[in-house]
Amino acid sequence: MEPNTSERLYITLLLFVKGGKENVFLEYEAAVLPILPKYNGMLHYRIRPEQTAYIQPKEDVPYEIHLVSFASDTDFDNYRQDPERQQYTPLFQESVEKIVLVKGHIMS
Repeated sequence: MEPNTSERLYITLLLFVKGGKENVFLEYEAAVLPILPKYNGMLHYRIRPEQTAYIQPKEDVPYEIHLVSFASDTDFDNYRQDPERQQYTPLFQESVEKIVLVKGHIMS
């Protein structure tokens, strides 16, 4: 049985893509995002903000922002280790400069 929404693990990802590698990144995303449900994962938001959306940024701004959730830490770890997902690691390495990952839970 899947935990209720307040018990899910939420992950915010700030994705910084190497200049000129946006199409490689999109190819990577197209391959790995469909694997999320296999591990009780869900993509809630995939945001690609315009540069004008940032107010006084203090450093480089991300190409995309994702909010995903998993039923548990174990599901997240299993997703990260998925053999199908790992076969796309070269695309990830070619296109992604860095990721900022923030884990959390719903607070009320």
